[in-house]
Amino acid sequence: MLFSSNLFLWAFLPLTVVSAVFLKPRYSNILLFAASLLFYAWGEPFYVLLMIFSICANWLFGLLIDRADRFKKLLLAADIAMNLSLLGYFKYYTFFADTVNGIFGSEIFAARDIALPIGISFFTFQTMSYIIDLYRGNCSVQKNVLRLGLYVSFFPQLIAGPIVRYTDVAQQIDHRTLSAEKFASGFRRFLYGLGKKVIISNTMAQLADIVFATEFAQLTFASAWLGAVCYTLQIYYDFSGYSDMAIGLGRIFGFEFLENFRYPYLSKTIQEFWQRWHISLGTWFREYVYIPLGGNRRGSVRTYINLVTVFFLTGMWHGASWTFVVWGLYHGFFQIAERLGLKKFLSEHSVLSHIYCTLVVIFGWVIFRSNTLYDSVRYILRMVCPWRYGLENMFSLCTELGSRDILILICAAAGCGLVQLVSAGKPALAERWKFSFAELFFLAAVCLYCIILLAAGSYNPFIYFRF
Repeated sequence: MLFSSNLFLWAFLPLTVVSAVFLKPRYSNILLFAASLLFYAWGEPFYVLLMIFSICANWLFGLLIDRADRFKKLLLAADIAMNLSLLGYFKYYTFFADTVNGIFGSEIFAARDIALPIGISFFTFQTMSYIIDLYRGNCSVQKNVLRLGLYVSFFPQLIAGPIVRYTDVAQQIDHRTLSAEKFASGFRRFLYGLGKKVIISNTMAQLADIVFATEFAQLTFASAWLGAVCYTLQIYYDFSGYSDMAIGLGRIFGFEFLENFRYPYLSKTIQEFWQRWHISLGTWFREYVYIPLGGNRRGSVRTYINLVTVFFLTGMWHGASWTFVVWGLYHGFFQIAERLGLKKFLSEHSVLSHIYCTLVVIFGWVIFRSNTLYDSVRYILRMVCPWRYGLENMFSLCTELGSRDILILICAAAGCGLVQLVSAGKPALAERWKFSFAELFFLAAVCLYCIILLAAGSYNPFIYFRF
């Protein structure tokens, strides 16, 4: 079930909110857990059983680790092995089998058509964070399986994040309040996210898909750049829009989730980019991989090895393909380059640093979006060799787009941080805008336009569902 679907907006969400308001607090967790299972089962009727198994197994491991005196580390290793085995089989078996079979030229591993459970990377990482924090003594064991189930399956952030650590919401599961103020604030945040997704991301997705589906013989310098820029905007508004909706919905039900995006396209370095982009994933890898490996405490060489490891895993987390692996290592390379001196140079050239970071990110998204590494190389060549692949008239290209597409493209580019930078310099104006009549009118217009687009059955994918 999609947040940006009529079923969710007109049936599931209103019924869940009304039920939560009128139920006594002690029954609220049961309601939200049941609603979350229904939400997931609507699209994954079989794999909801897999998620229930994961919840129950990690709950039992949590109880055992809490009571164990001697074998805590062994239990922790067993739990992590179980979680990674589930994730590995469903997400990486086909990739592993195809790679090995291709290397040896024979079918060593049998080919299997394994459907990827939606959101398995997100809820697997959440269950592991609970167990690891419990082992470290950073949280108390959750003895109620339904409450742990709610943490893992809570529908606002179940299938596309943000990745929520148990320590951040443990108290909220047991003690939270619903209020008109939280509802208004959450609904406001939800509408901004819905607009990002339905109006901007979906439009950018249509343009990007057309360009990336173009035969390379017809792909020119200008159209290649158009496709790359549109996909850069699409993935940001798709994922940040979903995160906005998740944070807003959580607030409606009394939960406060941490921010997942802080205008990453304003970054001046790739290090800064990863402090602003998908913050919950970066935090997870820092806390549970980078620091346990030694972080930057064991010398430069070990730091670089740790960074390569983290970004290799970051690429793999996004998908079972060599394009994702190379995309992760690509970002890891620039992280190391900045530590070797590039960051110091960039700090002395503000404009150049913005250009550098923007170009690195855009070329990275081309690798991320391409079907194969060969395709990504061919695409990038058309972006960097205008003398070979044609300087087609940009004006004629823009006229083919249509005025609506151009307007949304301009708004999308401005909304990545430019508007926010201007408003940050005028805090009084930004404060007056919040919950003003003008903002209410704006959000009403956004909501109405989204409803019209959804009713018309417009193109409505979510990129991060496949992760």
